[in-house]
Amino acid sequence: MSTVNLVYFSWVRERIGRPEETLELPADVVTVADLLDHLKSRGGEYAAAFEHQNVIRAAINQEHVEHGEPIAGAREIALFPPMTGG
Repeated sequence: MSTVNLVYFSWVRERIGRPEETLELPADVVTVADLLDHLKSRGGEYAAAFEHQNVIRAAINQEHVEHGEPIAGAREIALFPPMTGG
């Protein structure tokens, strides 16, 4: 297991009900996609926040990454909805 600090932004934060948390991740969570699946499987507010996980954007240690990116060694993973401009 590895420990990672998760930071949530915008409506992801609103649906989960917290701005961040530290989680112990199972050994089979190796990519951002695995992380999203794991969080969604926690049910309740997590299932609501990650219902359409394909639109969720991620950053590992403040660098934007794709869902296939490995999370090994990540200190912080930020999860947020798509950016909209104005």
